[in-house]
Amino acid sequence: MNSDKLFEVLAEPHRRTMLDLMLVRERSVGELVELLPLSQPGISKHLRILREAGLVTARKEAKQHIYRVNPGPLRQVHDWFAPYRRFWSYKLDELEMALEQDDKKPL
Repeated sequence: MNSDKLFEVLAEPHRRTMLDLMLVRERSVGELVELLPLSQPGISKHLRILREAGLVTARKEAKQHIYRVNPGPLRQVHDWFAPYRRFWSYKLDELEMALEQDDKKPL
């Protein structure tokens, strides 16, 4: 999936919350309905979109589907943010050095 589509899928807050919940452990549709302010059809719609994006996988257990996070596509997001992490790390290091220099100045 291309990065633009992946970011579009992740832009929806309920989908991000669902992913957060599935990071802790696998979840059934029923569990997600109990935990989120969405109807069962709404949960199912978001799960379908997440599944089509490759962000979750499902397995059938008895009469229910159990969903879990598939971390693979998130690598694209991680890679896209890498230059920004380096930028902010550098800026925070500069700030730390400036504060340390300021602490060394006599009052």
